Amino acid sequence: MNNQADLLLINGVIDTLDHAHSRVASLAVKAGKVHSFGAAAEAAAGPGTTVIDLGGGYVMPGLLDVHNHHMIAGQMDLFELNEPPTRTLEELLSAVADQAKRLAQDEWVVGGSWGSGLLAELNSADALARFDAATGGRPALLKDDSKHNRWANSRALELAGIGDGTPDPEGGQIMRDASGRVTGVLIEAGGVLVEQTLARLRPTSTKDLARAAARGIEILHSYGVTGFQDAAASLQLMQALKELDDAGNLQAWVVTSMQANDFIFGTNPLGEGIIEHRDGLRSEHHRPDFIKIFLDGVPPAGTAAFIEPYLSGVGFPECHCGGTTMPPAELERWLMSTAERGISAKIHCTGDASVRLVLDTVAKVRCAGHTDAKYHIAHGQFVHEQDIERFAELDVTADISPSLWFPGVIAEAIATVLPADRASKMQPNRSLLDTGARIAGGSDWPVSVSPNAWEGIYGLVTRKDPTGEFPGTLWPEQAITLPEAIRIYTTNCAEAMGVDDVTGSLSPGKSADFIVLSDNPYEIDIEDVPHITTRQTWFAGRKVFDAERSEHATGASGRLAPQRA
Repeated sequence: MNNQADLLLINGVIDTLDHAHSRVASLAVKAGKVHSFGAAAEAAAGPGTTVIDLGGGYVMPGLLDVHNHHMIAGQMDLFELNEPPTRTLEELLSAVADQAKRLAQDEWVVGGSWGSGLLAELNSADALARFDAATGGRPALLKDDSKHNRWANSRALELAGIGDGTPDPEGGQIMRDASGRVTGVLIEAGGVLVEQTLARLRPTSTKDLARAAARGIEILHSYGVTGFQDAAASLQLMQALKELDDAGNLQAWVVTSMQANDFIFGTNPLGEGIIEHRDGLRSEHHRPDFIKIFLDGVPPAGTAAFIEPYLSGVGFPECHCGGTTMPPAELERWLMSTAERGISAKIHCTGDASVRLVLDTVAKVRCAGHTDAKYHIAHGQFVHEQDIERFAELDVTADISPSLWFPGVIAEAIATVLPADRASKMQPNRSLLDTGARIAGGSDWPVSVSPNAWEGIYGLVTRKDPTGEFPGTLWPEQAITLPEAIRIYTTNCAEAMGVDDVTGSLSPGKSADFIVLSDNPYEIDIEDVPHITTRQTWFAGRKVFDAERSEHATGASGRLAPQRA
């Protein structure tokens, strides 16, 4: 009886993504791990085994997300204004006014998002006056769709000590109108003073952070995500994750990227101030194994670093190429010193010059003998053709977030600041895969509206907008296949995050992290793939999400209802 399984799935279509057992009809789970398949699995059933008849349903490993900000998403869901970036200014201000009416006079209106394409419209005294009126005198701070830029109203600017004569901070800009008056639009580091003021006047407890992180994970479960990498972790978030795991409430594999630098969040401490605590904050399901470096900004704000200039006449200086947040020597110091301690790095790059700098620096790290450290070029929408082969040569992962580049608000904003022939050449995924590079899929949620991997998978295969709201295709020659796209959100992510020892495939001995889907993605039209939903999510052999709880409670359907062997 010692070999008796705790859980047995039967009569299913189970894609394990394990090379030795690619597709099976039954799977056994014991002690939270995959035990066996097929006849061996069914033989492991005993009196205490819970048996689930899948009735032909489709099962696969839990999805993974190599790049998100789950706690921020949880905060937005629980505590903040949460509007899509497609809103017009009038619609956004209407939502702000509705939110403000529910708050006390001194409470902050916080959240977002405003679309990057609204930047010029917001940068005026008239827009600021309308913002002030909508908030009724309450302080307010709204993030844009990239979460790099802010819009603060007059009361928030006053509390942060920002006026017409306040100098631009290093790495950012306080926008002003033609007469030199501040408009509340804060680019990159320009928003840090307000973020720090907000944190001081409205401090967030570890308990609230843990609640927000747990809520973010609940939402991820509803999309079938059982493991992820938080792309910009603070010490406070890591403490919250440790608290959740110690209480038995962290139901996902979480890899954190400790912020080495910061010019958008106002995080404190940074760098070594976080790293010194990492060993004490490691737990069963939390792995603080990466640092996060913001090496440039975002193209619509002119802060992404490019080899060739932005368009002229769009508000940037002539021959403007953007720039990196640190010189090459500083980046090298960070990557060398962390590699020596077994710490990997995720590096934010949205321009091809920053991508090249990372590759050049990793080449030095590899030559120094540090072959185990993992490196992610995060976003990397633009890669110079001469650099594509270097990803595989240097074992650098392309961390991609399809929602940020397929036809939509952000792609349209980028097209206004770059020449058309360059703006249309985003995400060379086919070329990267053909050279043997590893691509790992992330949502960058809540920069993206949702962490729905199936929308990302559809975008990778079709190069189209899964919502259908934005027409056309973006560089269709770079489309990849459905099996490749699914691996980008499972096995590839697991390798990139360093959790392939426990998850990413349903291999014997690995964590029993699996999802039951509404459809088999291989048996439906590609146009239906974005509409696939998760019926159940299981983590370590425990059901953590059920889309039909009331039905399961009554057993009315007769399918997927637990039985006893």
